[in-house]
Amino acid sequence: MRHNKNFNHLGRTSSHRKALMANMATSLVLHKRIQTTVAKAKALKSYVEPLVTKSKEDTTHSRRVVFSYLKDKHAVTELFRVIAPAIGDRPGGYTRILKTGFRLGDAADMCIIEFVDFNDTFKAGVTASGAPKARTRRSGKVAAPKAAEGDATVGEMADVAEETTKPAAKKPAAAKKPAASKPKAAAPRAVKTSGSKASTGRSVATKKG
Repeated sequence: MRHNKNFNHLGRTSSHRKALMANMATSLVLHKRIQTTVAKAKALKSYVEPLVTKSKEDTTHSRRVVFSYLKDKHAVTELFRVIAPAIGDRPGGYTRILKTGFRLGDAADMCIIEFVDFNDTFKAGVTASGAPKARTRRSGKVAAPKAAEGDATVGEMADVAEETTKPAAKKPAAAKKPAASKPKAAAPRAVKTSGSKASTGRSVATKKG
């Protein structure tokens, strides 16, 4: 059972874990981006973000509290002079975790943790496009333009578009005239010969008898 196991000890003792978090937080503050495992990045996120919130109030007490966690005066100076003015208007969520795949040696889940306001590539993409790309299907819909006074209504515009897209009516083809029929050649008539031998022979025989 895992009752009340909400804290990842990272397989280390308390002193070792505190030293690890202090070193990683110092590296993140100085370099603005580091590469580590996902488990360590999640632990670092909950460790460093309260310190960033503390740095919004630049007082001696705030600096001493932050120094007790970071244990590096250069990191404290960087946090209060560079990072705090850049994230002054942000209410939280100062860091971002980007997964990069698995490590070859032990297949550990690797990632990059960085400060959101110090990613120049992402900022350049947002300013170039004007707005970040919508991530949902519904947010990408564009409302239909309203018809101004004196302009054609949407229905009229649809009718005009329908008429223009209709194919032109074809003209009825002219009726073809029937071709003049040629006169058929007359069949040759049989010619009767009255002086055939057969007829003469019969007539002579009848007369003799």
